Amino acid sequence: MAVPKRKTTPSKRGMRRSHDSLPIESYQECPNCGELKRPHNLCGSCGHYNGREIVSVEG
Repeated sequence: MAVPKRKTTPSKRGMRRSHDSLPIESYQECPNCGELKRPHNLCGSCGHYNGREIVSVEG
């Protein structure tokens, strides 16, 4: 059975986990209404995507 010979140091453990964090979410300004939205996603406040109204938002 494989068993580690030495304890993994906090530095080595941190280096191994350095890619495990979640990526920073990016936002863009909607060209129609100016609200922040995720890129390549429908705007939640006005319902526009790629210059066209996809969903009519009542409000």
